[in-house]
Amino acid sequence: MTSLPGVPGVDYPEEQRDADVMLTGRGISVNGRVEIVTEGVIVVRPSASDYVDGSVVSVGNDVEVYWRGPQDQRMVPARVLAVEKGAVVRWRLEMTGEAEVSQRRKAVRARVQVPVEVGHASFEMTGESVDLSEAGMRVAVDGMGFEPDPGSRLDLRIKLEDGEVRVQAEVVRLTARGARWVMSLRFLNLEERDGDRFRRRVFQALREERARAND
Repeated sequence: MTSLPGVPGVDYPEEQRDADVMLTGRGISVNGRVEIVTEGVIVVRPSASDYVDGSVVSVGNDVEVYWRGPQDQRMVPARVLAVEKGAVVRWRLEMTGEAEVSQRRKAVRARVQVPVEVGHASFEMTGESVDLSEAGMRVAVDGMGFEPDPGSRLDLRIKLEDGEVRVQAEVVRLTARGARWVMSLRFLNLEERDGDRFRRRVFQALREERARAND
């Protein structure tokens, strides 16, 4: 850990630990890995599955960095100093305030693969989830028609093991990988009982992951 005033994990995120970067006012959150913390600057390597292109963040954007501290979830405000592109993408974030306990209720996310049908305009697309939380999901589908813009609304039919869930979702971002589209989606007006079902499925997946790790 780079030597800095304060307590690692409390006053700033620890190096080689996960953190979320949220774009202030846009509701877009990207998971990443903290590589270096030095002189008030956090260098984050965004997840390849979350990062889409250079338009996600730009120099000068205000962001919030969230991480799990020793006792609670922490947050520090920051500003984007630089976006390094190439084979490895890195974001240099300058802390602009003091770290504090996060008041954000973080939805737990896990890798869950279940069939998903997506309705967009007059097109019906099929695919599967990449991950799932009670707040949203990422899906990979066989693209049809025109790519939906961020903010577009889609109709989803998510086929959980205990039955189908129908919900509307908003496109946060999309990347095309050949004929496949990978979309990050935010659920809209999710009913409480369906949110409970998603939470149960997520925690089941987390238990299964831990069991595999302990084998």
